[in-house]
Amino acid sequence: MDGMSIGPRELADACVTETVMPTADAPDAVWQHTLRRPISSIGTGLHTGRRISLSLSPAPANTGIIFRRTDLDNRIIPATYDHVVDTRLSTVIGDPSPASPLRVATIEHLMSALCGCGIDNAYIDLDGPEVPVFDGSASEFMFLLDCAGRERQPAGRPTLEILRTVRVEDADAFAELSPPSTDGLNISMSIDFAAQAIGRQIFSARICATSFRRDLENCRTFTLRQEIDALHAAGLARGGSLENAIVVDDDRILNPTGLRRPDEFVRHKVVDVIGDLYLSGAVIHGDFHGHKSGHTLNNRLLRTLMADTTAWRLHGVPMHKGQIGRAAA
Repeated sequence: MDGMSIGPRELADACVTETVMPTADAPDAVWQHTLRRPISSIGTGLHTGRRISLSLSPAPANTGIIFRRTDLDNRIIPATYDHVVDTRLSTVIGDPSPASPLRVATIEHLMSALCGCGIDNAYIDLDGPEVPVFDGSASEFMFLLDCAGRERQPAGRPTLEILRTVRVEDADAFAELSPPSTDGLNISMSIDFAAQAIGRQIFSARICATSFRRDLENCRTFTLRQEIDALHAAGLARGGSLENAIVVDDDRILNPTGLRRPDEFVRHKVVDVIGDLYLSGAVIHGDFHGHKSGHTLNNRLLRTLMADTTAWRLHGVPMHKGQIGRAAA
């Protein structure tokens, strides 16, 4: 079942139970939103080491998040779980053909920030194969989104209600979604590393705009010192530095400025989960529980969930439209 999925077009026809427009006085959170104005920045790719230009632009209602490779004739990749082609140390979307250059890596922190800011529709333009890493957290993406502003659109937000528990496992690691204990998305995550500076950490929160900014947005990605050479040999982490990642050497944090929070490691894992789950193309109402879960299990979880139409109910019309590789205006 893990390898099966229901595509965006089928998702539009299955289990849609509510397409009613919100009333004019409905809470802001039930409406779709896009950016008020375009904004751009330049940064370095964590794994490619390339200097990459990033532009965020408004998109019409029901568009979803669309990545465009400006260096490949504006060919597009909708940011959906079924377009994920690699999950080694980052979430990569693109054309699954091995010969195709149409890919975008390390999208998870930006996707998490878009979710945290409540942005449903946007065009993401890049002149390279990876989203810039900036400081290794979601905070600089949040800054860009705040500068661009947020604009309400005349369409209701699609929400995905979890009806029964779906779980995926890999040895002692697991990820699961279950019916919501409270309204919205609730996340409980635990990690366990042999490195003494990390150890076992647990974090739980109801995810909303306030909790994302207060508890999560500035928590950075991390790596173990002994793994860096292997990453370089695999062609990864070429742009990594102490400026954009926490580096751990057993009981020591090698970054001169130390940690931003004592449990920054598990909080960053929650940032990753939020970004990966936003590839559902809807706001999830359910409880996520994970132990040692990473991008691979997060994507397997969405694919397994979507393959079982008895496990969820979609309220409203899904946002993700468009075919991969098609040129976008």
